[in-house]
Amino acid sequence: MRPFVLLFFLDGVGLGGADPLVNPFATAVLPHLNNLLGENWFLHKDGPITTERASFVPTDAALGVPGRPQSATGQAMILSGRNVPQAVGEHYGPKPNEAVRQALLTHGTLFDQVLAAGKKAALLTPYPQPYFDAIERGRRLYSAVPQAAVNAGVRLRTAVDLREGQAISPDFTNQGWHDLLGYTDLPLYTPAEAGQKLAELAAQFDFSFFEHWPSDRLGHRGSLEAARAHLEMLDTVIGGLLAAWPDEHGLLLITSDHGNIEDKSQRQHTQNRVPTILVGRRHAELAAHIESLADIATAVRHTLEISN
Repeated sequence: MRPFVLLFFLDGVGLGGADPLVNPFATAVLPHLNNLLGENWFLHKDGPITTERASFVPTDAALGVPGRPQSATGQAMILSGRNVPQAVGEHYGPKPNEAVRQALLTHGTLFDQVLAAGKKAALLTPYPQPYFDAIERGRRLYSAVPQAAVNAGVRLRTAVDLREGQAISPDFTNQGWHDLLGYTDLPLYTPAEAGQKLAELAAQFDFSFFEHWPSDRLGHRGSLEAARAHLEMLDTVIGGLLAAWPDEHGLLLITSDHGNIEDKSQRQHTQNRVPTILVGRRHAELAAHIESLADIATAVRHTLEISN
């Protein structure tokens, strides 16, 4: 079986301290991640962890550029393998400005490189029809991830894909699409089922990207308790994903663009390192070469044996 990669992107998840009044990781019950990486893995801000199945790397999201890391430049780094904040002169977000859009378009991203190598790429996150309507009317901008997909000619998935089991919602269960968007004919999943489904979809492509943004929203607006509950839900999703993940052929790569949810004493992004977790194919070998978000794309390219 060919090697394949799933890049599971968690927006706004950093590595904080041990204070349970600040960091929801400190009180969250995370059996699947703890079993994978060991107890208190989220406190290892300076050194990596390697287990039989996985590697964990505290990853630099700032890359020497002053200020708080932001979504547009952080996501552009993950997808391009370049120090985008340095190239455009600042951390910028949440949506790309013209300089970030040009950086994505001019130098290309993993989506472009995978397709150029004759392989299959997909963005597994779907978007509802009002999103497309707002883009068409100029009332909304693409964030960096769908912008990169559109630039490469990778189609954005819709409610039709979600209905047919060919996409996974950022809320995993589809309950939000039922309750808030009116898509009452969609299947409902448990978090564990959603994780298993994500593994099945990823195996259909050489490279797939899944974008989960509610973690960043809870960092900005949610309570400490809501953040803790969200992390526990994510752990259940990851448990389902791990149960279905074929380590021999697949590389699961979980990472983030900047810190946020790990410090509920404030509502801004942090300058903390972010977690990068690699599971499966050559995880330890690849993890040894990751220091910053600009190194993520290299791990994907090496796994798929494609050039920059």
